[in-house]
Amino acid sequence: MEEKWLRWAKQLQAIAQAGLEYSKDKYDIDRFQQIRELSIEIMSDYTGIDHSKVKSLFANEEGYQTPKVDIRAAIFKEEKILLVREQIDNRWSLPGGWADIGLTVSENIMKESMEEAGAQVKPRRVIAVLDRNTHIKDASPYSIYKVFVECDYLGGEYQDNIETIEAEFFDLENLPKLSVGRNTKSQIEMCFKARKSEVFETIFD
Repeated sequence: MEEKWLRWAKQLQAIAQAGLEYSKDKYDIDRFQQIRELSIEIMSDYTGIDHSKVKSLFANEEGYQTPKVDIRAAIFKEEKILLVREQIDNRWSLPGGWADIGLTVSENIMKESMEEAGAQVKPRRVIAVLDRNTHIKDASPYSIYKVFVECDYLGGEYQDNIETIEAEFFDLENLPKLSVGRNTKSQIEMCFKARKSEVFETIFD
């Protein structure tokens, strides 16, 4: 279960963001701004992250707050799965990232696969839609829905880019050190299970 302080900080931020969007009274706007600042202070104090960075990452949006969408491509070739080594932590993950506005899920998957792994893919089906913070225990300030999509590998070649260091196919028994904030071992196992089953019901929290 998520730490109470983190849950409270997120709730305060969501209340403040909605209040700032819909309030007309200047005194109410000021109060909601104070609530937002309080949520930033809580997050900064408990995580040790600089106040300005928390503000830019955690309280940088307007309008009614909704979960972010993170897409992950489960790309298979000869019963092995394609992983990329992340620049940011030198660990491995499924190709993917934040979904771009204006693109469909399939288009986002194909874009991320090409950019991060040099892989041309054909999306087949949605494996799962998971609440990130239910499965990964850290102090992430965001509410995130992670969409895992099974893909067929059509070909391609890794190209140097600003996000990943390399790309390689792995079997389930020989997975490298994973970038757990992006995907866990159990989520990789879930993707393999889906691949082996022609009748697989989409998993969601």
